[in-house]
Amino acid sequence: MPSPDHPSNVTGVHQGSQRHDAWFGESLEQHSHEVAVILQDLHLDEATLKAAEHLHSTLGKDALIKQIGQDAGDLLIGYRGLRQAQAKLMKQDGVSNVTGQEEILRKMLLAFGNDLRVVLIYLASRLQTLRWIAKSRLSASPAWAQEILDIDASLANRLGIWQMKWEMEDLAFRVLTPTTYKEIAGLLDSKRVEREQFIVDVIARLNQELGLAHITADVQGRPKHIYSIWKKMQGKSLEFANLYDVRAFRILVDDVKACYATLGLVHNLWQPVPREFDDYIARPKPNGYQSLHTVVIDEQGIAFEIQIRTQEMHRQAEYGLAAHWRYKEGDYSADTKDLGTHSAEVAYERQIAWTRQLISWKEDAWEQLKHHEIDDHIYVLTPLGKVISLEKGSSPIDFAYAVHTDLGHRCRGARIDGAMAPLDTALSNGQTVEIISVKQGGPSRDWLHPERGYLRSQRGRARVRAWFNALDDEASQGSPKHIESKTEKQTDKPPADDIQIKPRQSKANQSGDVLVVGVDSLLTQLAKCCRPVPPDPIAGFVTQGRGVSIHRRSCKTFKALLERAPERVIQTAWSAKLDPEQGAGKDRVFPADLAITALDRPELMRELFEITSKIGVHVIDLKKSVRKGLAQIQMTIEIQNTEALRLIQTGLESLRGVTEVRRR
Repeated sequence: MPSPDHPSNVTGVHQGSQRHDAWFGESLEQHSHEVAVILQDLHLDEATLKAAEHLHSTLGKDALIKQIGQDAGDLLIGYRGLRQAQAKLMKQDGVSNVTGQEEILRKMLLAFGNDLRVVLIYLASRLQTLRWIAKSRLSASPAWAQEILDIDASLANRLGIWQMKWEMEDLAFRVLTPTTYKEIAGLLDSKRVEREQFIVDVIARLNQELGLAHITADVQGRPKHIYSIWKKMQGKSLEFANLYDVRAFRILVDDVKACYATLGLVHNLWQPVPREFDDYIARPKPNGYQSLHTVVIDEQGIAFEIQIRTQEMHRQAEYGLAAHWRYKEGDYSADTKDLGTHSAEVAYERQIAWTRQLISWKEDAWEQLKHHEIDDHIYVLTPLGKVISLEKGSSPIDFAYAVHTDLGHRCRGARIDGAMAPLDTALSNGQTVEIISVKQGGPSRDWLHPERGYLRSQRGRARVRAWFNALDDEASQGSPKHIESKTEKQTDKPPADDIQIKPRQSKANQSGDVLVVGVDSLLTQLAKCCRPVPPDPIAGFVTQGRGVSIHRRSCKTFKALLERAPERVIQTAWSAKLDPEQGAGKDRVFPADLAITALDRPELMRELFEITSKIGVHVIDLKKSVRKGLAQIQMTIEIQNTEALRLIQTGLESLRGVTEVRRR
């Protein structure tokens, strides 16, 4: 996809020119002004308009922000970055190759995901370039026009900005196939007088009938678009004379009830065509488009299309994203003048929905462009709607490292689209991922085992290796020796999310949470089978390869180990710094497992999370199964001590339908 200022294959412009002061011969100043006009028609905010008005600016980032403000400056810098990325991937004829197209789509998606206003500036710039070509009667590369159809018009469609979509399609189609464009335009013009009289008559009749039915409405003859006419001629193998929607109407009413009342009125006036009715109000399109579409036949056998929608739906249909969002102080809020006040929660949900539309657009566009190659990336969202690009098959841990290295190190769980999920889950396009992390901690060596599927990205694996290389370097400079040999017993193997207790430095300066009586400098870790929590009575078992495993004395696994190898059991105790009676241990948390049995009902999980949130404990893993109306929930939480565990058990037992809450 060429940069819009690439003048190759343009009549009247020096071939091969790389000047940055022209878009197909249009001055940068004029282009900037016209882009701002397009965005003003979409009712965009002041920062977006200001950024558009300065597209021609050559100032650096700091000077630009000083001149037009931080918000507008950031938008323009984001737009410049996208343009520069496009320019680097162009072939000599101004059209990108397959690999370049995929890279451009990826960069476009990431740029748009950071601030959705960037996409509006970009689309307005592309539309103005098309307008300039048409106005100046220039010619451009057919391949360039095809990419406009495949990528830019597709993007406007996904965002529901029909006003831009139809105009871009018509103008690009004119560049792509000028002869066909002129033929259809000529056919339309040859029947113009007859068609205009037909439109006048139908509008008059509709207004009369709507008035008698006491329905307030605005009836319009809908303008036809040449590209859509051509597509229907091709798709349905129809001659021009047989196209029903060359004559088309739109009825705008006050509310949804009036939409269906009007539909009934229309079907009483004229005979509806079977299989040509679509209810996009009950089933909106993915980009939010809503309307009733029907085709009817009059007494002379002439077919025509009628669309029925509310004024609000019409704003959505014309402006899409721009109809819903206004940007103030870096946050999203609705245009209160036109749409009323919307809560921050509604705004957040809309932002996520629009960002997912961007991801879907990218997939649509790639399907149009790809040949033998395939995209090897997926695109997932942070809880705030930012797009993160990952390799296909990536896990939540890969996602955490892509967001920030430290978040990856501290990752202990994940919610995918609001539901708890294992850390080895393969992510899919458009999912929202929330990472559950501890305040302090590091990765697990288990993450590096390829067969376990915890890490699939080179970035993530490199960060984990770097962490353990740093630990090894520290150990080689005088850290305590660890017990290292091959692990023999699977029951004693620590899980990926076990908290590993730091080794003691000395008897006088104890840094670990567990004291190993009589032995210094041993690596200790909490056993997953029983997950001891202060002040549980505990004992240690010297494993072969993982240091000292700390169990509750009542643990069945520990009792079996004691019976099998009593010589490897050692005396242990909790560090005094974890004594809750002395106000200690508030900065340390320990995993604990709970098993919950309850009658299954719709609100059960919401109430369960309300209890954990109120008490202030983190849920790091959760599994639920239902059989014959009975829910079995396995939950792992992080707590400071057994008193906190007692509180959460009491809270959960108070929930309606809960029959048992026990520590596993």
